[in-house]
Amino acid sequence: MPDDFSSANQKPPLTTAFIPRAIAHVAAQPRETVRVIRSRANGGIGVALENAKLDDADTIGTLPPLYPEWLGHRGFASKFGTRFAYVGGAMANGIATTRMVIELARAGCLGFFGAAGLSLSRIEAAIFELRSALSEPALPWGVNLIHSPAEPEHEAAVADLLIRTDVRCVEASAYLRLTPAVVRYACSGLTLGNDGRVQRRNRVIAKVSRTEVARQFLSPPPAAILDALRVHGGLTPEEVKLAAQLPLVEDITCEADSGGHTDNRPLSVLLPEIAALCARLGCDARVGAAGGLGTPAAVAAAFALGADYVQTGSINQSCIESGLSASARAQLAQADMADVAMAPAADMFEMGVDVQVLRRGTLFAPRARKLYELYRSYPSLAAIPPEEREKVESTYLRATFAQAWASTREFWSRRDPEQVARAERDPRHQMALVFRSYLGLASRWAIDGLSERSADYQIWCGPAMGAFNTWVKGSFLEPVENRRVAQVALNLLEGAAAIARAQQLRSYGVPVPASAFDYRPRVLG
Repeated sequence: MPDDFSSANQKPPLTTAFIPRAIAHVAAQPRETVRVIRSRANGGIGVALENAKLDDADTIGTLPPLYPEWLGHRGFASKFGTRFAYVGGAMANGIATTRMVIELARAGCLGFFGAAGLSLSRIEAAIFELRSALSEPALPWGVNLIHSPAEPEHEAAVADLLIRTDVRCVEASAYLRLTPAVVRYACSGLTLGNDGRVQRRNRVIAKVSRTEVARQFLSPPPAAILDALRVHGGLTPEEVKLAAQLPLVEDITCEADSGGHTDNRPLSVLLPEIAALCARLGCDARVGAAGGLGTPAAVAAAFALGADYVQTGSINQSCIESGLSASARAQLAQADMADVAMAPAADMFEMGVDVQVLRRGTLFAPRARKLYELYRSYPSLAAIPPEEREKVESTYLRATFAQAWASTREFWSRRDPEQVARAERDPRHQMALVFRSYLGLASRWAIDGLSERSADYQIWCGPAMGAFNTWVKGSFLEPVENRRVAQVALNLLEGAAAIARAQQLRSYGVPVPASAFDYRPRVLG
């Protein structure tokens, strides 16, 4: 038979068991039992499905079915009530919408609502919407709690809201150190079970990119924080006693080169480092992978590294359930792998922390960088040279410094009056607040699709977005209007299983062709 086997539905006959295209076809069926065979004629290694009749080859090994549900740590799925070890990460300002979380839950995944940057009333409304939509049958969901060093009171208020509304699962992100807010949430409701083990009511998945931060989450909370929470009534004496006996979290996500807050770490370095840290600490925490996961090959690689679960982010923004505007999603769909840049973060501006954003089609990154340079170079808005001032006022802020401060002052008077009082004492802090207003609004303009501000869109994005766009080119997922978060998740997992099967076969000496590692998107139910 000629070497032209290509039908997606036809099973290869025995005579093609050693032909590359037939091997690729078998590898693409990970749910089937596969036999590794050796030709009696020439000793060549090939494959056959379980029921194939062998007249001229011997079976030398058998691989059982491999399901996407079996990728990662089954303990993760059982603990959180998911079908897959797959997480849709929180994206701030509600970009990870309630609709996105609901669709992921119904597909058997865990999604987190992007609460960062939102008001308490908006977060509370989202919590009630999620609880109503996912209570019967009970499906998994969670909410983001982000480190807010510039607004510790707001961070504490969000944690209090999560406890008060009985949110049982939180993604803790952007933490540089433990705060009373995240410790209080994680330790609220700790009890001693009948078996003598500490029972958690609230579960935190910590997202980290540094071992020193991971160590804090993988250890019992600092005694000073626990004592302060006990004194002020944040935790009961019993909760404090139990909290000192166990790590703060049981799940920790390694955030590699990603969109938004990132240290641009390679996953192949970061994940083994955190896993080794867990081992050294004698901790049984599940270790997940995030950042750079935009294709089945990347997801399969993460699981091959030992990831207990995977988490996606950037690619979900281009899906129709995303909180981004249609115009911003269209920009994401055109991105290439290199179309990203680092820019100052609005929430950690004074600390010099960066976020990774889309570069193509927007001038946000260089403009944000310019504002940070001015902040570092001058003590106040009044000290900025006239030529620089005119450019910032006319192009970036589209308002005079006085007008920009007036609107910024009004915002902070409602949100945190202490920021206004500090700014009126410290001209440099006033400058930071004005510049931060541009950074914060740039994200809002992308969400609202404000056309006259399209050049200033801040769209958090990592290289995975470009890899995803290349992967889906020519498939049903290429058009933005077809990108649904559940279809993306299912295809990534199905493809990862097929690629894992191909690698298994290659490991046993089967000459697996490159095409077996090129899973193409398809509509999955």
